[in-house]
This record gives sequence, structure tokens and C-alpha cells, in this order.
Amino acid sequence: MKLQPDSISGPSISAYGPGWVAINGEKFTSSLILSARGGRTDWSCAQYDDLQASHFEQLAAMDAELILFGSGDRIRFPKPLWLESLYAQRIGVETMDTQAACRTFNFLAAEGRRVVAALLL
Repeated sequence: MKLQPDSISGPSISAYGPGWVAINGEKFTSSLILSARGGRTDWSCAQYDDLQASHFEQLAAMDAELILFGSGDRIRFPKPLWLESLYAQRIGVETMDTQAACRTFNFLAAEGRRVVAALLL
């Protein structure tokens, strides 16, 4: 049986390391939001301690069924208050370290899911 990799019509995370990710080969070193539907936006928070509810309200405005929150080099869960705008719209949130969020994003995007990755770098 011949196996071929799934093709992703939107962006994919092609590499990552401490403090950076590469999207379709282009390297980024600041926190960002990546949508499987093709959008990439800078996320105005350099680290977990900078986060506020407004950062997650920004995610609620995107057409997503699931948000992957990459919390940096270790798992740090968002405060429940920050997630109210997402839950009000029935948008799921999964928290993991940023490298795991990168891998999961590619997998779900290849399935055609409406996934958004919010990555702290």
C-alpha cells in the first residue's frame, strides 16, 4: 500500500524550537495566533504573565471550533475568567505546552478542522 502524507490547504507549522516556530518555512519569534483557515496574527503577549481576558476575547472573534493554547515551555492553564467569552460561544479550549500545540495543530488542520493555535513563544 502506498502511503502519502495528508495535504494541508492552509498554513502548517513546519518546525519549532525554544522561543520560535516556523510556519510554512518562515520563522517567527514572537507570540502569535494561527488559524487553519489561513490567518496568522501577532498576539500581543510575550509571556503567560502578560495574559488577560482580552487576549482570549480576541480568540473568540475567530471562526473556530477549538482553540489550542500553547502556554510556553510548560503547561500553565488559563484562568477560568479568561475563557468565559470562548465558552459562551461553545468554543473548546485545550491547553498544552507550545511544542505539543504545534504538533496538534498540524494534525487537526490536516483533518479539515476549524482549529486555531494561540502560541506563547
